[in-house]
Amino acid sequence: MNSRETLEKSFIDPNILYYWGYMYDLSRNYMIDYLERKGATIKGGTIIEIGSAEGGNLCAMAKYGATELVGADIAEIRLERARNIAGILELDIYYTSNDIIYEEQPEEWQGHFDLALLRDVIEHLDDAEIALRNIKRLLKPGGMLYVTFPPWYSPFGGHQQLLLTKASRVPYVHFLPKPFFEKAIASGRANDVVEVRRLREIRMTTTKFRRASKAAGYNIVDERLFFYSAGLPLKIWTPTDRGEYPETPPGSSRFPCIGSRPHSVQKEDGVTDEVTISYLI
Repeated sequence: MNSRETLEKSFIDPNILYYWGYMYDLSRNYMIDYLERKGATIKGGTIIEIGSAEGGNLCAMAKYGATELVGADIAEIRLERARNIAGILELDIYYTSNDIIYEEQPEEWQGHFDLALLRDVIEHLDDAEIALRNIKRLLKPGGMLYVTFPPWYSPFGGHQQLLLTKASRVPYVHFLPKPFFEKAIASGRANDVVEVRRLREIRMTTTKFRRASKAAGYNIVDERLFFYSAGLPLKIWTPTDRGEYPETPPGSSRFPCIGSRPHSVQKEDGVTDEVTISYLI
């Protein structure tokens, strides 16, 4: 019986299982191989995920052979779900509440981890540079940080899909003038409306991320920008040539192509590989 079947038999909520399974499959089928090829230590490694949610990534890495795994999140309900899932699967993963910007990180975390994960989290943070600096302190010399996020200048960079309204299906809603934007999001769930407004203030772009990374003392090992459609399986994504699909269309200096999502691996210390950029469509 595989992990998903085990959780289904344990009556895990289907919506929770869907999101957990998405992250678990992404790690198992893509992330682990990619990170190891870039020099990250996973098998036998110490790994922390900031914004771990239900723990799909960490469960996959535990199954793969990571020695020590820590998941940190600010949402206690998601930590409870993650602990429940890890318990059902008999995986040794430690989950705890911690805010990477506004709280101190435990002393035992300092300089302790081979790899840190920050997946689809940084665009929600009030100060990316502070977060990146704090994560850097947790890494061993030569440790790596893996970051992904949907840039502001992409069709759903405003996270309007959270609203579960008609507006949630419309690309670039977050580019509307404020009065029209407010009208478009008004019927969403209250907490989601608040978060979508926050993202409109933060506006995390690839340029902002690169600047914050440099200021925090990182070297970018690898950067990949993707064309993608949410929900498409990884196996049907195909690489395309950068020259054929430019990062910025004519007339815009900061406008990534449809759904571009940077996957950046950062090295805490030492010589880095040449930065490469590819596209998937």
